Amino acid sequence: MPSNLGAEKEAKAGTLYVVSTPIGNLADITLRALDILRAVNLIAAEDTRHTRKLLSYYDIHKPLVSYHEHNARQRGGELLDKTASGQSVALVTDAGTPGVSDPGKLLIEAALERGMEPVVIPGATALISALVVSGLSTQPFVFLGFPPARGAERRRFFEKHALLEMTLILYESPKRLAKTLKDLLGSWGERRVAVARELTKIHEEIFRGSISEALGHFSSEVRGELTLVVEGAAAGRNADSQSRSGAELRNFDPERLNLNSSNQGSPAWKDELKVLLLRGVSSKEAASAIAGRFNLSRRVAYQAALAMKED
Repeated sequence: MPSNLGAEKEAKAGTLYVVSTPIGNLADITLRALDILRAVNLIAAEDTRHTRKLLSYYDIHKPLVSYHEHNARQRGGELLDKTASGQSVALVTDAGTPGVSDPGKLLIEAALERGMEPVVIPGATALISALVVSGLSTQPFVFLGFPPARGAERRRFFEKHALLEMTLILYESPKRLAKTLKDLLGSWGERRVAVARELTKIHEEIFRGSISEALGHFSSEVRGELTLVVEGAAAGRNADSQSRSGAELRNFDPERLNLNSSNQGSPAWKDELKVLLLRGVSSKEAASAIAGRFNLSRRVAYQAALAMKED
């Protein structure tokens, strides 16, 4: 039996604990996490109403304060002042591990700047759970968090990571899932993807297939927490090949356009292009995906997409 079992029935004075909580199923919490939550002087939660349900389930009664993106600066200073005065504080997020795509990162950084040493209480994390059940390579991988919501920053986000040859993991809101899948298809081309929805909850769903198939599967209203695990770029798709493609487009001569020419690849690319258009993918996004998949000029694929829409 481990010698330190049950050694944390009392929290250390002046300590910030970073405590992982369940991502859905309330049973997915460690014994150590429960010990710490019962022992600390104060619990800082992203959403106090959400965390109170967890605490009530385990009959834990401790002072609870909010710590979220809108009050992180002021409340963070207050929490660290309490820690410096000798109180023990537990930081929790709505689901999973604090500091992963949430304002907990700011509090941890501020604590380190003050010379404090936060103590992590590990547990559930949605990105790891989604990765291991995705069926895609588990190493190497990169976690990208939430894509920017709109504008040039969002476009640069997808362009920046398009050539990474490792498995890519993203978080996304249900309202932007379709938009993100279309952007993935347009910027990264057709790839395998796993979409994990409502992990560990009653309506848990793991979709595995291509990005275009995911668009069709999630065509109606989507609810719940989402984690996307996307196949990395095919080996050899480097910056040089991307530059060559750009040069081909700049030097493209419209007079030479012939969609039926044998040098434009198999007619299969037109069938796949039509499927994407029927699924609601824009002409630009569909053309980009088909061009990457069949090694075509994007202009050729785009002109074909426009012609199909006219027909």
